[in-house]
Amino acid sequence: MSSISLTEKSNPDTKDIDLMSALQIVKAINNEDMKVAPAIKKVLPQIADAVEAIAQAFVNGGRLAYFGAGTSGRIGVLDASECWPTFGVEHGMVCGYIAGGDKALRFSVENAEDSAEMALQDLKNFAPTAKDIIVGISANGSPRYVITVMEQAQKLGCKTIAITSNPDALIKQFADIFINPIVGEEVITGSSRMKSGTAQKMVLNMLSTGAMIRIGKTYQNYMIDLRVLNEKLYQRAVRFVSEITGLKTKDAIEYLKRSNNDIKLACVMATKKCDIKQAQKLLKQANGILRKVI
Repeated sequence: MSSISLTEKSNPDTKDIDLMSALQIVKAINNEDMKVAPAIKKVLPQIADAVEAIAQAFVNGGRLAYFGAGTSGRIGVLDASECWPTFGVEHGMVCGYIAGGDKALRFSVENAEDSAEMALQDLKNFAPTAKDIIVGISANGSPRYVITVMEQAQKLGCKTIAITSNPDALIKQFADIFINPIVGEEVITGSSRMKSGTAQKMVLNMLSTGAMIRIGKTYQNYMIDLRVLNEKLYQRAVRFVSEITGLKTKDAIEYLKRSNNDIKLACVMATKKCDIKQAQKLLKQANGILRKVI
């Protein structure tokens, strides 16, 4: 039993889950889920180190890439895909790769997690440099796909980060920063899409959001670089400009129009009483950090 990884062991608290009522089942799952946040709390120093490393990479022109298989890969792709609309980053600044490619987002791709060849191809497609950060995500930390990516990334001079629920994960040896929330055995033995997946989602939220905050993608807790892509986001942008500057809604709408729906520029134009070119100049001088301008 000692050779079995923690993520594969049976949970004694749910051994009779097949005899439970629906309410008892969801209570059992909820009880296990409550173990996730405390486990993450214990590794906040490592997560903070990773946030700083990612932010510094961005400042130096580097990129961030997540690599994972199965649930881990899907969660990585999800987090990466949300960075463009939420923080207005350029496409390619944050990337997500899953073993088996896009097909694996919807279907299981046989043996993908064991493929070193797929790992090398995906890493080649990303084309990493020493400026970039590579994050390997895996519940038990043993898939050949993730290990190969991490090992090769280190050889290329990239900083590497591992996220896993297994303290004995094989990817640990290739991680400059090892993030290991111990969430314990899963409700359903080996179903690491559950607590481990929840932990991964929470950690990635912290990594990407924390790094974006550190490089000035927010003002207070407003996401001021969001891309105005639909009516909901337009209304949000109007509200943000109004609340940040103290303008009435109609005036916020006017400044947003004059700034081509750029929240940062609208706020600078309103507070500094300047045109768009002067606002752009002021933001450039402040490295895009609105706090330094207003």
